[in-house]
This record gives sequence, structure tokens and C-alpha cells, in this order.
Amino acid sequence: MLIQGSCHCENIAFELDWPGEGASVPARACTCSFCVKHGGVWTAHSDARLRIRIADADRTSSYAFGTGTAAFHVCTRCGAVPVATSDIDGARYAVVNVNTFDDFERSRLTTETVSFDGEGEADRVTRRAARWIGHVEIDYQDAAFVA
Repeated sequence: MLIQGSCHCENIAFELDWPGEGASVPARACTCSFCVKHGGVWTAHSDARLRIRIADADRTSSYAFGTGTAAFHVCTRCGAVPVATSDIDGARYAVVNVNTFDDFERSRLTTETVSFDGEGEADRVTRRAARWIGHVEIDYQDAAFVA
């Protein structure tokens, strides 16, 4: 199942190739202060594939807090946070914010509230490597961007 989404102004857009057709999509409403303030409700599937397109890298910001092991990709034009990534042992993993899905039937979401308070950094990285999207491509449309 192909799910498309973006920030409000479409500067940061994505295509999420979700395993299975017609499946429900689990969503986790994180209780950390960043996710609460930004409406972050995240999903991932270890067998999914994600392609992120950034039209203007100068209009994006990367924000990390706490353990500094995840980067929240923020559009500086509209303020939305559609994706977060984590680089682990040379591989990039990601989650996507279900609130940035386009034309998706929200009744297919199964949402639960989660808290990662007290989770150590090693456990956090291990969880991400096992559960987050493991095939992630980022396409920078702005050739002037240097990663």
C-alpha cells in the first residue's frame, strides 16, 4: 500500500510503501514534550520503504534533543514535522508522522499512547533498528544542499 504525505507546504514530502494492502496502520502518540507540542503521532514498519523528497533544503531544519539520537525534520516554512530519522551503525531508520498523511482514511489508524521515559540510549537505538523503517532514501531536489 502506497501512502503519500508531506508537510503543509509540501517542501518535505514522502512516499511510504507499506507492506500489505488494506491493512491497518499502527500509530504511536509519544508523550515527550516535543511530540506533544508538534502533534507527532508516529508510525513505522520494519518492512516498509520510505522515500523522502526535500524540495528546498534551506527551508528545513533538523532538531535533536534528549539523547540526540534522532533528527526531527522540521519545515521552516510551515512548521510541520513529517519525519524523524536515526542513523544507526551506518544505516538510516525513520518514522513518519501520520498527521502528515495525504488522502488517507484515518479510520485505518490504530493509535496508542506511548512513553519512552526511562528508556536508556542503548535500548532506544536497539528498538529503532528493529521497529523503525529500515529502507530510507532522501532525495534533495536543491542541488546546492550539502549533507
